[in-house]
Amino acid sequence: MVKSVDRIRRREDILGAAVRVFARKGFAASRVEDVAAEAGIAKGSVYLYFGSRDALLAGVFESYRARSDAVLATVGDGQALERLARLVGGVVDMLAAHRDHARVLLDVWASAPSLDMASVYRQYREAISELLRQARAEGELRPDVSEHHATLVVAAIEGCLLQWLADDRVPLTELAAPIIELTVEGIRA
Repeated sequence: MVKSVDRIRRREDILGAAVRVFARKGFAASRVEDVAAEAGIAKGSVYLYFGSRDALLAGVFESYRARSDAVLATVGDGQALERLARLVGGVVDMLAAHRDHARVLLDVWASAPSLDMASVYRQYREAISELLRQARAEGELRPDVSEHHATLVVAAIEGCLLQWLADDRVPLTELAAPIIELTVEGIRA
């Protein structure tokens, strides 16, 4: 049993090293040898867990996806717009806590269609659309708000994320409240 725990930890260590290397060098310029050196292990050990550099990238994406799914699962109970505010805050906090992950995904999202970033965005839009439908049923939405506003909520978060990645002076976590004010309070009836 201890071996499986060690294998799980080793796999996570390799993924963490891959994220750091990909964020620092860019995915295209990174090699499995770089990841192995970052993890402090032999190159062959990386191949025991991941058959290729692309498999490493897929692992990085899946770990991001798992974090994303966890945020979606924690919106809790209560009024729909309050849950939407918790969702926006949770996403911003998750992204801020994993800057290198965000940098890697930005680096490869357009050049690696196998990662299916569209499904991540779709999942967020669907969750937000459902909250908007519930808010409408609760009488909490302005009459002109549509499901298209879900795309705008995601865009507000992503736009702030991009600025934060490009400029260290942008305080991502401090932007959660203004994003909520615009995207949640701005649509309230």
